[in-house]
Amino acid sequence: MTRLFPLLALSFVLAGCVTVPAQSPRSDACPAPATCPACPVCPGAEPVKPPEKPMQPAEWSELPGWTGDNPAPTFAAFLGGCRNQERQALWKPVCESARSVEDKSPAALRAWFETQFRPWALTNPDGSRSGLITGYYEPILKGSRQKARGYAHPVFGPPEDMVVVDLAELYPELKRMRLRGRLEGRKLVPYYSRSEWEKQESKRSHEALLWIDDAIDLFFMQIQGSGQIQLTDGSKVRLNYADQNGHPYRSIGKWLIDQGEMKAEQASMQGIKAWAKANPKRLSEMLGANPSLVFFRELPVEGSGPAGALGLPLTPERSIAVDPRHVPLGAPVWLATTRPNSEQALTRLMLAQDTGGAIRGVVRADFYWGSGTEAGNQAGKMRQQGRMWVLMPRAFQPATAPSAPN
Repeated sequence: MTRLFPLLALSFVLAGCVTVPAQSPRSDACPAPATCPACPVCPGAEPVKPPEKPMQPAEWSELPGWTGDNPAPTFAAFLGGCRNQERQALWKPVCESARSVEDKSPAALRAWFETQFRPWALTNPDGSRSGLITGYYEPILKGSRQKARGYAHPVFGPPEDMVVVDLAELYPELKRMRLRGRLEGRKLVPYYSRSEWEKQESKRSHEALLWIDDAIDLFFMQIQGSGQIQLTDGSKVRLNYADQNGHPYRSIGKWLIDQGEMKAEQASMQGIKAWAKANPKRLSEMLGANPSLVFFRELPVEGSGPAGALGLPLTPERSIAVDPRHVPLGAPVWLATTRPNSEQALTRLMLAQDTGGAIRGVVRADFYWGSGTEAGNQAGKMRQQGRMWVLMPRAFQPATAPSAPN
């Protein structure tokens, strides 16, 4: 059986597979097809040769705007994550020092970071130091505990008949790769695509977590990976990414362009919603163009944001999603970019707290804007160039490969 497994794996690679430990399958907010790279990413589908030296030593004076930032929100988030970080010997002394900090004025905190850390400039394989910075957010939707008039779109948790296979247990070189499928007799086949699942929903309606009022809003929540739900009784709950059906993400913005329904510059989240409202009879066809489907878990609304890849709440405008192959999760990162659709500088200390299937590369980040409509407007417009410096404890040596805490 073990010898036959690579053939089985191949069939799933053709159907789609996901990277782990991403907490969401975000492909950015899809403001244009170019910002929606395939998510998830399959082995071999996007070969990446890691740079020999993705981190280059830098000086604090090289960080644009460093003396003008107030790092207090990032310091608080870093301190909150120390219960994970201090499991690694490299980070333990820094966390111990952070707990002893009393003066939390901007100048004092900058001095603390300068004492405890050294900046390292992130560098792409071609030697360049600039990369794509996109944005994401947590939408707020209207929902109900029961199916009712105006609430007809179910949200599901991971289905019991979906089989998840961790490839690393058999093939260590496929670390962070999992397969999703279902059994037909004794045969393991790809799990239902979005269109196939739509035909399953009526007989699984009793398994629904919640019911949402708008199908396109639900679709975009799946892209973001989490959302708050305002229930009919006035209470709120949070839905967070729990799993995915194993099929690759396909951009509906690109589908609309290919269909001649809109031009590239019109394929924003707002533009797609407007098209859906004007073409309700084709909504299912459009959504079905993306076979990827996300399943959620319900959580209470608490903390500053939804949980990121480390299981800790994200901090609006201070958390970023990164590629953990190149940036260690939990590390502070100095980001120098510009505001959405603008040349106005956006320079501040961020914390690498999340991952995403579309976030691949050394100088590559997804900026978390927060919850609600305005955050969504900012995220949907953000497609900027930027530079990144990761702050590592002074004991860090380049030969020490960055890694996320276990």
